[in-house]
Amino acid sequence: MVKIKPTKLLLALLCAAAIAATAWYFFKPAPQTPQYITASVTKADLEDSVLATGVLEATKMVSVGAQVSGQVKKMHVQLGDQVKQGQLIAEIDSVRQSNDLETAKASIKNQQAQLAVRQANLAKVAAEYQRQQAMFAEDATSRAELESALASYKTAQADIAAINAQIEQSKLTLATAQEDLGYTKIKAPMDGTVVAIVTEEGQTVNANQSAPTIVKLAQLDTMTIKAQISEADVMKVQEGQTVYFTTLGNSEKKHYATLRQVEPAPSSINTETNNSSSSSSTAVYYNALFDVPNEDGKLRIDMTAQVYIVLREARNALTIPAAALQGSNRPQRSRTDAAAGSHPERPSNDNTQGPRPVRLELNAAEKALIDQGQASLAMVRVLPQAHAEAAQNDTGFKLFGSSDAEPTVVMKQVLIGLNNRANAQVLRGLSEGEQVVIADAADTSNDGAKRSNSRAGSPPMRM
Repeated sequence: MVKIKPTKLLLALLCAAAIAATAWYFFKPAPQTPQYITASVTKADLEDSVLATGVLEATKMVSVGAQVSGQVKKMHVQLGDQVKQGQLIAEIDSVRQSNDLETAKASIKNQQAQLAVRQANLAKVAAEYQRQQAMFAEDATSRAELESALASYKTAQADIAAINAQIEQSKLTLATAQEDLGYTKIKAPMDGTVVAIVTEEGQTVNANQSAPTIVKLAQLDTMTIKAQISEADVMKVQEGQTVYFTTLGNSEKKHYATLRQVEPAPSSINTETNNSSSSSSTAVYYNALFDVPNEDGKLRIDMTAQVYIVLREARNALTIPAAALQGSNRPQRSRTDAAAGSHPERPSNDNTQGPRPVRLELNAAEKALIDQGQASLAMVRVLPQAHAEAAQNDTGFKLFGSSDAEPTVVMKQVLIGLNNRANAQVLRGLSEGEQVVIADAADTSNDGAKRSNSRAGSPPMRM
């Protein structure tokens, strides 16, 4: 066995250590610099609205029908015509109605002739009754003759009253016949546009069973939009709110109006039975109504409208992406730790956990807004001014990485007003142009969730 001298062994170990140190120096992993996705605090118009689907309807639409039966002899309007109230629309064959009118006139003439006969008979029996009275006064006739003459006189008077009643009845029949004859000429009940012609010229209509519709008239100078609002949003909606809509044909133009009414019950109540059991899977929608002018006539019946009911709005307000907001009391973790996978107690270059967050001192008015639910507090991560100035000309999101000097993120408490879940209004705490951190670009959703739970003392999420 060959013995190795201690000096040679020590020398070999020193050479191996030197080689290992050299290799580690040249091949050691570069430290990861935290990367942030940021956005600028900008001024913009902001709104919170309820989205609904609506259908355009005419403010007033009337089905013009026929009240008499017969064949449509002539149509005087065409589809799309503008008509005035009282204008002739159609004519129905009036032969039967004309005959009924002439029959009623003839009946009255016959009864008037009978009345003349009854009046002549009355004069005769009246004279006989007077003669019997004079004779009875001189005791020249019997009481029976006098009473017979009186009965004949009263009978003649009753006959005249009966024939007069018949004449009055015939006059009513005549008036009805004249009215029916007038119904053969169908006239417009209002000003409007002919939006449908239901019965064509030459078609026979039967008014004995139901009133047949000839045409439909609608007033299109003002349109009514019926928007369906889900039961989840209907409690947020009320009369007088601003509303606007767009159509499929012109999604760029917004038509503004004021909400006129929210119906108290869904439209399905008109068809539902009294059965108390209902399907819980059936969606419930309530109709909201509002009117909009239609001077150019481009809005038409049954068009689909994308309706936005404005709940709150802010004009020219400071806004940031809603993704930048964090809970006001949520513990924050080091972004360097997240990027490098280090332990929380390991020192890092990120100062999100170093300096204490900048908190707001609220005045009475701001506290009142929070109590009323009109505002809330949140924390945001803000880049210092030196790094923010580098993104002044950047209109979109900016990624700060290893090419930039490592930024120190500052935690700030902000007062948030309107928040539509896409953007949020900043009432106080930030200035225009500041850069807020939206996300850590080096952090994935899965790893970030695991580390966040680990920092909070809970077991990591299992995916």
